[in-house]
Amino acid sequence: MNHHPYIAVEGVIGVGKTTLARLMQPEFGAQLLLEKFEENPFLADFYADRERYAFQTQIFFLLSRYRQQQAVPAMLRQGPLISDYTFMKDRLFAYLNLRGDELKVYESVYSALAENIPLPDLVVYLRAETDTLMERIAIRDRPYERDMDRSYIEALNRAYDGFFTAYRDSPVLIIDTDELNIVAVPDDLNFVIGQVRAAVGQAVWQEPLPQLGPRETLTLAETERRLADFQRFHRALDTDKGFMTDVYFNFICLQEELGELAAELKAIWSETADGHADQNQAVARRLPALESELADCLAYLLKLSNYLGIDLEEAYLAKMQQNVRRTWREREDRTDEMVNE
Repeated sequence: MNHHPYIAVEGVIGVGKTTLARLMQPEFGAQLLLEKFEENPFLADFYADRERYAFQTQIFFLLSRYRQQQAVPAMLRQGPLISDYTFMKDRLFAYLNLRGDELKVYESVYSALAENIPLPDLVVYLRAETDTLMERIAIRDRPYERDMDRSYIEALNRAYDGFFTAYRDSPVLIIDTDELNIVAVPDDLNFVIGQVRAAVGQAVWQEPLPQLGPRETLTLAETERRLADFQRFHRALDTDKGFMTDVYFNFICLQEELGELAAELKAIWSETADGHADQNQAVARRLPALESELADCLAYLLKLSNYLGIDLEEAYLAKMQQNVRRTWREREDRTDEMVNE
Protein backbone atom coordinates (compact mmCIF):
# COMPACT_ATOMS: atom_id res chain seq x y z
CA MET A 1 0.00 0.00 0.00
CA ASN A 2 1.74 3.18 -1.19
CA HIS A 3 -0.70 5.65 0.33
CA HIS A 4 -2.66 6.17 3.52
CA PRO A 5 -5.18 3.38 4.13
CA TYR A 6 -8.78 3.89 3.10
CA ILE A 7 -11.15 1.65 5.08
CA ALA A 8 -14.89 1.46 4.44
CA VAL A 9 -17.24 -0.12 6.96
CA GLU A 10 -20.33 -1.74 5.49
CA GLY A 11 -23.38 -3.67 6.59
CA VAL A 12 -27.15 -3.64 6.76
CA ILE A 13 -29.14 -0.89 8.47
CA GLY A 14 -28.62 -1.08 12.23
CA VAL A 15 -25.54 -3.32 12.23
CA GLY A 16 -23.30 -0.61 13.71
CA LYS A 17 -21.33 0.81 10.77
CA THR A 18 -21.13 4.39 11.99
CA THR A 19 -20.47 3.32 15.57
CA LEU A 20 -17.50 1.20 14.52
CA ALA A 21 -16.18 3.90 12.20
CA ARG A 22 -16.23 6.44 15.03
CA LEU A 23 -14.56 4.04 17.47
CA MET A 24 -11.88 3.14 14.94
CA GLN A 25 -11.02 6.74 14.12
CA PRO A 26 -8.71 7.45 17.10
CA GLU A 27 -7.16 3.99 16.86
CA PHE A 28 -6.00 4.65 13.30
CA GLY A 29 -5.50 8.40 13.60
CA ALA A 30 -7.93 8.67 10.71
CA GLN A 31 -10.30 11.18 9.21
CA LEU A 32 -13.97 10.25 9.07
CA LEU A 33 -16.26 10.24 6.07
CA LEU A 34 -19.79 9.60 7.33
CA GLU A 35 -22.85 9.17 5.20
CA LYS A 36 -25.26 12.10 5.49
CA PHE A 37 -28.43 10.03 5.41
CA GLU A 38 -30.31 12.53 7.56
CA GLU A 39 -30.08 15.11 4.74
CA ASN A 40 -32.25 12.99 2.44
CA PRO A 41 -35.68 14.69 2.49
CA PHE A 42 -37.38 11.59 1.07
CA LEU A 43 -36.11 9.01 3.55
CA ALA A 44 -38.96 9.13 6.07
CA ASP A 45 -41.51 8.97 3.24
CA PHE A 46 -39.62 6.05 1.71
CA TYR A 47 -39.93 3.97 4.86
CA ALA A 48 -43.64 4.77 4.96
CA ASP A 49 -44.23 3.97 1.27
CA ARG A 50 -41.18 2.37 -0.37
CA GLU A 51 -42.70 1.86 -3.81
CA ARG A 52 -43.82 5.47 -4.18
CA TYR A 53 -40.68 7.18 -2.92
CA ALA A 54 -37.94 4.72 -3.89
CA PHE A 55 -36.70 6.57 -6.99
CA GLN A 56 -36.47 10.02 -5.39
CA THR A 57 -34.76 8.56 -2.34
CA GLN A 58 -32.24 6.57 -4.36
CA ILE A 59 -31.28 9.36 -6.75
CA PHE A 60 -30.77 11.76 -3.85
CA PHE A 61 -28.52 9.23 -2.09
CA LEU A 62 -26.60 8.54 -5.30
CA LEU A 63 -25.80 12.20 -5.94
CA SER A 64 -25.09 12.92 -2.28
CA ARG A 65 -22.67 10.00 -2.02
CA TYR A 66 -21.00 11.02 -5.27
CA ARG A 67 -20.40 14.55 -3.99
CA GLN A 68 -18.90 13.20 -0.77
CA GLN A 69 -16.63 10.82 -2.64
CA GLN A 70 -15.03 13.66 -4.58
CA ALA A 71 -13.22 14.67 -1.39
CA VAL A 72 -11.63 11.25 -0.86
CA PRO A 73 -8.37 11.74 -2.84
CA ALA A 74 -7.56 14.99 -1.03
CA MET A 75 -8.39 13.43 2.34
CA LEU A 76 -6.11 10.47 1.66
CA ARG A 77 -3.22 12.81 0.96
CA GLN A 78 -3.61 14.09 4.51
CA GLY A 79 -3.85 10.76 6.31
CA PRO A 80 -5.83 7.53 6.81
CA LEU A 81 -9.54 7.61 6.05
CA ILE A 82 -12.42 5.61 7.50
CA SER A 83 -15.88 5.74 5.96
CA ASP A 84 -19.15 4.21 7.13
CA TYR A 85 -20.28 3.33 3.62
CA THR A 86 -19.10 2.40 0.14
CA PHE A 87 -20.32 4.10 -3.01
CA MET A 88 -20.94 0.71 -4.62
CA LYS A 89 -23.63 -0.25 -2.11
CA ASP A 90 -25.89 2.43 -3.61
CA ARG A 91 -26.48 0.11 -6.53
CA LEU A 92 -27.46 -2.69 -4.17
CA PHE A 93 -30.33 -0.60 -2.80
CA ALA A 94 -31.37 0.45 -6.28
CA TYR A 95 -31.76 -3.12 -7.51
CA LEU A 96 -33.73 -3.98 -4.41
CA ASN A 97 -36.14 -1.04 -4.63
CA LEU A 98 -36.39 0.12 -8.27
CA ARG A 99 -38.06 -1.45 -11.27
CA GLY A 100 -38.47 -0.85 -15.01
CA ASP A 101 -37.70 2.60 -16.41
CA GLU A 102 -36.71 3.98 -13.02
CA LEU A 103 -34.00 1.35 -12.70
CA LYS A 104 -32.78 2.06 -16.25
CA VAL A 105 -32.51 5.79 -15.52
CA TYR A 106 -30.73 5.08 -12.26
CA GLU A 107 -28.30 2.69 -13.95
CA SER A 108 -27.33 5.23 -16.60
CA VAL A 109 -26.59 7.87 -13.96
CA TYR A 110 -24.74 5.43 -11.70
CA SER A 111 -22.54 4.14 -14.53
CA ALA A 112 -21.48 7.67 -15.46
CA LEU A 113 -20.60 8.59 -11.88
CA ALA A 114 -18.98 5.36 -10.71
CA GLU A 115 -16.02 5.69 -13.10
CA ASN A 116 -14.44 8.39 -10.93
CA ILE A 117 -14.94 6.83 -7.51
CA PRO A 118 -11.79 5.73 -5.60
CA LEU A 119 -11.98 2.21 -4.21
CA PRO A 120 -11.26 1.48 -0.54
CA ASP A 121 -8.20 -0.55 0.41
CA LEU A 122 -10.41 -2.64 2.68
CA VAL A 123 -14.14 -3.15 3.11
CA VAL A 124 -15.12 -4.26 6.61
CA TYR A 125 -18.45 -6.03 6.18
CA LEU A 126 -20.32 -6.34 9.46
CA ARG A 127 -22.79 -9.22 9.43
CA ALA A 128 -25.71 -9.89 11.76
CA GLU A 129 -28.84 -11.99 11.75
CA THR A 130 -32.08 -10.19 11.00
CA ASP A 131 -33.32 -10.58 14.58
CA THR A 132 -30.16 -8.86 15.82
CA LEU A 133 -30.59 -6.05 13.31
CA MET A 134 -34.22 -5.48 14.29
CA GLU A 135 -33.22 -5.34 17.95
CA ARG A 136 -30.49 -2.79 17.30
CA ILE A 137 -32.78 -0.68 15.13
CA ALA A 138 -35.33 -0.63 17.95
CA ILE A 139 -32.69 0.35 20.52
CA ARG A 140 -31.45 3.36 18.56
CA ASP A 141 -35.09 4.43 18.06
CA ARG A 142 -34.91 6.73 15.07
CA PRO A 143 -38.45 8.05 14.48
CA TYR A 144 -38.64 7.06 10.81
CA GLU A 145 -37.40 3.53 11.61
CA ARG A 146 -39.97 2.71 14.30
CA ASP A 147 -42.23 0.88 11.87
CA MET A 148 -39.40 -0.79 9.98
CA ASP A 149 -40.66 -3.76 7.97
CA ARG A 150 -38.85 -6.90 9.06
CA SER A 151 -39.24 -8.45 5.61
CA TYR A 152 -37.40 -5.47 4.10
CA ILE A 153 -34.46 -5.92 6.49
CA GLU A 154 -34.47 -9.64 5.75
CA ALA A 155 -34.33 -8.98 2.00
CA LEU A 156 -31.65 -6.36 2.49
CA ASN A 157 -29.63 -8.77 4.61
CA ARG A 158 -29.70 -11.41 1.88
CA ALA A 159 -28.76 -8.82 -0.74
CA TYR A 160 -25.80 -7.58 1.32
CA ASP A 161 -24.56 -11.12 1.92
CA GLY A 162 -24.73 -11.93 -1.76
CA PHE A 163 -23.09 -8.67 -2.79
CA PHE A 164 -20.13 -8.61 -0.40
CA THR A 165 -19.34 -12.32 -0.48
CA ALA A 166 -18.95 -11.98 -4.25
CA TYR A 167 -17.30 -8.53 -4.19
CA ARG A 168 -13.82 -8.50 -5.75
CA ASP A 169 -12.94 -4.84 -6.36
CA SER A 170 -11.41 -4.48 -2.87
CA PRO A 171 -10.44 -6.94 -0.13
CA VAL A 172 -13.39 -7.71 2.14
CA LEU A 173 -13.11 -8.53 5.84
CA ILE A 174 -16.31 -10.21 7.05
CA ILE A 175 -17.03 -9.97 10.79
CA ASP A 176 -20.04 -11.61 12.42
CA THR A 177 -21.36 -9.20 15.05
CA ASP A 178 -24.27 -11.09 16.61
CA GLU A 179 -22.25 -11.91 19.73
CA LEU A 180 -20.24 -8.68 19.80
CA ASN A 181 -20.91 -5.45 21.68
CA ILE A 182 -18.17 -3.06 20.61
CA VAL A 183 -19.62 -0.20 22.67
CA ALA A 184 -19.95 -1.89 26.06
CA VAL A 185 -17.26 -4.59 25.86
CA PRO A 186 -13.70 -3.31 25.24
CA ASP A 187 -12.44 -6.78 24.35
CA ASP A 188 -14.99 -6.98 21.52
CA LEU A 189 -13.83 -3.66 20.11
CA ASN A 190 -10.18 -4.67 20.45
CA PHE A 191 -10.94 -7.91 18.62
CA VAL A 192 -12.52 -6.08 15.69
CA ILE A 193 -9.76 -3.47 15.51
CA GLY A 194 -7.16 -6.24 15.61
CA GLN A 195 -8.86 -7.96 12.69
CA VAL A 196 -8.88 -4.73 10.71
CA ARG A 197 -5.23 -3.99 11.46
CA ALA A 198 -4.24 -7.46 10.33
CA ALA A 199 -6.28 -7.10 7.14
CA VAL A 200 -4.66 -3.81 6.12
CA GLY A 201 -1.24 -4.90 7.38
CA GLN A 202 -0.89 -1.78 9.50
CA ALA A 203 1.01 -1.53 12.75
CA VAL A 204 -0.56 0.27 15.68
CA TRP A 205 -0.76 3.96 14.86
CA GLN A 206 1.03 6.24 17.29
CA GLU A 207 1.24 9.99 17.52
CA PRO A 208 4.93 10.97 17.31
CA LEU A 209 6.72 12.68 20.17
CA PRO A 210 7.79 16.30 19.66
CA GLN A 211 11.04 16.90 17.80
CA LEU A 212 13.75 18.20 20.11
CA GLY A 213 16.04 19.66 17.46
CA PRO A 214 19.14 18.56 15.53
CA ARG A 215 21.32 18.12 18.62
CA GLU A 216 18.95 15.70 20.31
CA THR A 217 17.92 12.24 19.14
CA LEU A 218 15.58 9.78 20.79
CA THR A 219 15.61 6.03 20.39
CA LEU A 220 12.15 4.80 21.31
CA ALA A 221 11.37 1.26 22.35
CA GLU A 222 9.22 -0.57 19.85
CA THR A 223 6.00 -1.22 21.70
CA GLU A 224 2.30 -1.31 20.98
CA ARG A 225 1.41 -0.20 24.50
CA ARG A 226 0.52 3.46 24.95
CA LEU A 227 -1.26 5.50 27.61
CA ALA A 228 -4.56 5.11 25.76
CA ASP A 229 -4.25 1.34 26.17
CA PHE A 230 -3.58 1.76 29.89
CA GLN A 231 -6.64 4.01 30.23
CA ARG A 232 -8.81 1.40 28.53
CA PHE A 233 -7.40 -1.23 30.87
CA HIS A 234 -8.34 0.82 33.93
CA ARG A 235 -11.86 1.39 32.65
CA ALA A 236 -12.27 -2.37 32.35
CA LEU A 237 -10.59 -2.97 35.72
CA ASP A 238 -12.90 -0.49 37.48
CA THR A 239 -15.90 -2.34 36.07
CA ASP A 240 -14.54 -5.78 36.88
CA LYS A 241 -13.52 -4.95 40.45
CA GLY A 242 -16.29 -2.48 41.24
CA PHE A 243 -13.82 0.26 42.19
CA MET A 244 -15.13 3.67 43.24
CA THR A 245 -15.02 6.19 40.40
CA ASP A 246 -15.52 9.33 42.47
CA VAL A 247 -12.99 11.94 41.34
CA TYR A 248 -12.26 13.42 44.77
CA PHE A 249 -11.88 10.00 46.42
CA ASN A 250 -9.35 8.92 43.79
CA PHE A 251 -7.52 12.24 44.10
CA ILE A 252 -7.11 11.55 47.83
CA CYS A 253 -5.78 8.09 46.95
CA LEU A 254 -3.27 9.69 44.58
CA GLN A 255 -2.15 12.01 47.37
CA GLU A 256 -1.64 9.01 49.63
CA GLU A 257 0.49 7.25 47.01
CA LEU A 258 2.52 10.42 46.49
CA GLY A 259 3.12 10.51 50.24
CA GLU A 260 4.41 6.94 50.20
CA LEU A 261 6.67 7.78 47.26
CA ALA A 262 7.90 10.85 49.13
CA ALA A 263 8.78 8.69 52.14
CA GLU A 264 10.95 6.44 49.97
CA LEU A 265 12.67 9.43 48.35
CA LYS A 266 13.23 11.03 51.75
CA ALA A 267 14.93 7.86 52.98
CA ILE A 268 17.22 7.90 49.95
CA TRP A 269 18.06 11.56 50.55
CA SER A 270 18.79 10.87 54.23
CA GLU A 271 21.23 8.08 53.41
CA THR A 272 23.08 10.12 50.82
CA ALA A 273 23.11 13.28 52.96
CA ASP A 274 24.63 11.37 55.90
CA GLY A 275 27.27 9.89 53.64
CA HIS A 276 26.19 6.32 54.41
CA ALA A 277 25.69 5.54 50.71
CA ASP A 278 25.83 7.16 47.32
CA GLN A 279 22.59 7.77 45.48
CA ASN A 280 22.85 4.74 43.20
CA GLN A 281 23.31 2.40 46.17
CA ALA A 282 20.43 3.96 48.08
CA VAL A 283 18.12 3.75 45.07
CA ALA A 284 19.08 0.12 44.40
CA ARG A 285 18.07 -0.87 47.94
CA ARG A 286 14.66 0.71 47.54
CA LEU A 287 14.06 0.01 43.85
CA PRO A 288 11.15 -2.45 44.30
CA ALA A 289 9.34 0.00 46.58
CA LEU A 290 10.02 2.91 44.20
CA GLU A 291 8.70 0.92 41.25
CA SER A 292 5.58 0.00 43.17
CA GLU A 293 4.83 3.53 44.37
CA LEU A 294 5.45 5.12 40.97
CA ALA A 295 3.20 2.51 39.36
CA ASP A 296 0.45 3.31 41.88
CA CYS A 297 0.79 7.02 41.13
CA LEU A 298 0.51 6.37 37.40
CA ALA A 299 -2.53 4.15 37.97
CA TYR A 300 -4.39 6.92 39.79
CA LEU A 301 -3.41 9.49 37.15
CA LEU A 302 -4.87 7.19 34.50
CA LYS A 303 -8.02 6.62 36.56
CA LEU A 304 -8.53 10.35 37.17
CA SER A 305 -8.04 11.02 33.45
CA ASN A 306 -10.77 8.49 32.69
CA TYR A 307 -13.20 10.03 35.17
CA LEU A 308 -12.51 13.54 33.87
CA GLY A 309 -12.82 12.53 30.21
CA ILE A 310 -9.20 13.38 29.40
CA ASP A 311 -7.05 11.54 26.87
CA LEU A 312 -3.86 11.65 28.94
CA GLU A 313 -1.54 10.76 26.08
CA GLU A 314 -3.02 13.47 23.88
CA ALA A 315 -2.77 16.00 26.71
CA TYR A 316 0.83 14.98 27.41
CA LEU A 317 1.88 15.33 23.77
CA ALA A 318 0.20 18.73 23.50
CA LYS A 319 1.96 19.91 26.66
CA MET A 320 5.34 18.66 25.45
CA GLN A 321 4.84 20.52 22.18
CA GLN A 322 4.53 23.68 24.29
CA ASN A 323 7.55 22.82 26.43
CA VAL A 324 9.95 22.23 23.55
CA ARG A 325 9.21 25.75 22.32
CA ARG A 326 10.01 27.31 25.69
CA THR A 327 13.33 28.65 26.95
CA TRP A 328 14.45 27.77 30.48
CA ARG A 329 17.24 29.12 32.65
CA GLU A 330 18.71 28.09 35.96
CA ARG A 331 17.87 30.31 38.91
CA GLU A 332 20.12 31.01 41.87
CA ASP A 333 18.34 28.35 43.91
CA ARG A 334 19.33 25.86 41.15
CA THR A 335 15.75 25.35 39.99
CA ASP A 336 14.55 26.09 36.48
CA GLU A 337 12.20 28.84 35.46
CA MET A 338 10.59 29.63 32.14
CA VAL A 339 11.69 32.92 30.64
CA ASN A 340 9.77 32.95 27.36
CA GLU A 341 7.88 30.86 24.85
